[in-house]
Amino acid sequence: MADDCLFCKIIAGEVPSTKVYEDDTTYAFKDVNPKAKVHVLIVPKKHYANVAELAQADPAELAHIVEVAQSVADKEFHGAYRLIFNTGEDAGQSVFHVHAHVLTGETMEE
Repeated sequence: MADDCLFCKIIAGEVPSTKVYEDDTTYAFKDVNPKAKVHVLIVPKKHYANVAELAQADPAELAHIVEVAQSVADKEFHGAYRLIFNTGEDAGQSVFHVHAHVLTGETMEE
């Protein structure tokens, strides 16, 4: 856990969130500023700065995050979803704990 990381604090229960999914390695919760009808963030419980770091250190966890994304979409919108990882400040990453944005719940434009 990184002491100053918002998502580490959410995982630890120090900051409230609306949990969607949790297991031993992964936590998913509703985004507080949704960009779609359903907007869920999926994070590994272990701290990695971005998706590239996660892919190098633990590719199985990255695959698991994709499985969780599919599960969320299956429950919320017949399996269709958009999955986004922002990597780096210039790409819009504002919390430097890797997180997948799952957008679903409605038909999306390209």
